[in-house]
Amino acid sequence: MARRNVSSRRSGGQKQNTFFGGAAVLALGILVVKLIGMFYKIPLVNIIGDQGSTDFTNAYNIYSVLLTISTAGLPVAVSKLVSEADAQGRLNQVRKTFRLALVIFLALGAASFLVMFFRADWLAATMNDTKAAPGIKAMAPAVVCVGCLSALRGYSQGHMNMTPTSISQIIEALCKLVIGLSLAYALTKAGQPPEIAAAGAITGVTVGTMVALAYMIVNFMLTRSQEPRISRDVPDGSATIIRDILCIAIPVTLGSSMVGIVTVVDAGLVQGQLQRVLLEKPECWALYARYVDFTPLEEAIAAWKEGLAADAPATMAALSAQVDRDLAAGAAQSAALALHTTLESVSRTLYGNYSGALTIYNLPNALMAAITASVIPAVSGALTRRDRRGASRISCAALRVTALLACPMGIGLFVMGTPIMQMLYPALEKDIAGPLLSMLGLANILVCLVLVCNSILQAHGFVTLPVVVMVLGGGLKIAANYIVVAMPNVGIYGAPVGNLPCFGLCLLLDLVIVSRAVPTRPRYADVFAKPLLASVLMGGAAWAVYGLASKVLSAAPEEGAEAVLSRSANALCTLGAIGVAAAVYGVLVVALGAITREDLSLMPKGDKIARLLRL
Repeated sequence: MARRNVSSRRSGGQKQNTFFGGAAVLALGILVVKLIGMFYKIPLVNIIGDQGSTDFTNAYNIYSVLLTISTAGLPVAVSKLVSEADAQGRLNQVRKTFRLALVIFLALGAASFLVMFFRADWLAATMNDTKAAPGIKAMAPAVVCVGCLSALRGYSQGHMNMTPTSISQIIEALCKLVIGLSLAYALTKAGQPPEIAAAGAITGVTVGTMVALAYMIVNFMLTRSQEPRISRDVPDGSATIIRDILCIAIPVTLGSSMVGIVTVVDAGLVQGQLQRVLLEKPECWALYARYVDFTPLEEAIAAWKEGLAADAPATMAALSAQVDRDLAAGAAQSAALALHTTLESVSRTLYGNYSGALTIYNLPNALMAAITASVIPAVSGALTRRDRRGASRISCAALRVTALLACPMGIGLFVMGTPIMQMLYPALEKDIAGPLLSMLGLANILVCLVLVCNSILQAHGFVTLPVVVMVLGGGLKIAANYIVVAMPNVGIYGAPVGNLPCFGLCLLLDLVIVSRAVPTRPRYADVFAKPLLASVLMGGAAWAVYGLASKVLSAAPEEGAEAVLSRSANALCTLGAIGVAAAVYGVLVVALGAITREDLSLMPKGDKIARLLRL
């Protein structure tokens, strides 16, 4: 009984007060990981080019879906169940829950490995990028490692200890940086094609997961050695624990995997639609005439049409059918296969610019993982202690802080999309990638808020509704992109369009559900209005500073020529605009009262910060 009281006091006092302390640890770790990732992905794209970037992205998307299916819901389930058992002082229950979860992780990871390794060609073909197969195979072993890694991370997060997760993520990122970049550079210099260089880069990801897993195993063993070995609680039966794990994990996995599944379907659809329109509607070539040499494609189309019957349609369906017949007959050099390869090459070039924009777009989303990972155990622990007011307080604060972070990042990407892409990715076409990033920036605000809303609903026991919401939003995204990308005057520029209605619908439905699920209903006007106003004013400041600075630093080499802004001058203008925007936003947040003393009280040293800001 004494042990239980101590555990309850520890959980009741410490966990609630350090909710954003745990989030801050994860956020710092994720920030370091993403900075390392920038030093990895930015040079990588410039090393392997737009086509290699497409192959890398397609392979990684397949990996992400299978990884999500095998691991997404289980860490959440482990974190939630461990947090609840720990709040009750049930040490044996904690240990048995972890052991059973680890077995499930290994089984699912092994199944995903077999699919990725032995069906890589088929998976790549579903993405309309057959060159992604080597990368898919190279990443297959990582699925098994990440399964075990996720179990260990969920165990530590369930104890509100976020530090091991952050350190393991940093280790993983460093290995990816050093090994992945080295292999990609060496393979490129050796004259290997982009898809092989991309597979080399992906190998760094696999090695990183192995090293991170080794660290988490050592940390787990050391942590276990410091825990009391004797506990008098009687754990639930294995069937009961597995049922509890699956009841949480399956809906969460479905909800999480919907994002990955939609991404894979959308990526394959966009590339397929690009290839179809390039073949069937040559007027779309004018969109990309400055960036793509269409002579090989024109010649390939002419050669293929020569073999067609006079009344046969020159459509993508007809080409695909002929390619299948030629492959079945063993004709490796047919005109249809040559045309298909050429179309795939052009679409890889165009989609590579979009994948570069997606890299920047995913940075704010990843930072939200710090909040979502802390919400579930913190709210679950509060509800287990019957502290409904504390659970509501954490949920509302998580929404408010998410809005404070997501709005400026999204508006910033919208305003500065082209300058950012020009600064970070000189190997890409800024006039393609820049507008894509700007559109993604607006969608980013919605995505971040949806992620946190889902974690709040899951913590309150509403694990099925987020799945239904994501299915509706994903269907809307796929339908929108199918229509928009096929428009000859839109093409690749329509790839991010579907994100807005998709996540807009998801956020609207999530907010309605949250308002009914959380006992103390959040006042959304207070949560969103001030951060959005401050972000719009901040975006205006960034736009003005960049515009003024670029006019001063640009140069026209000849009379009457268009002013040219060098890469170094653009970087200076961009960084200056971002610096001014950050300062303006910080002042506006305090001046408008967008953050409260109550929010700060959930953060480490929050009271001191509140006094300093006179809140």
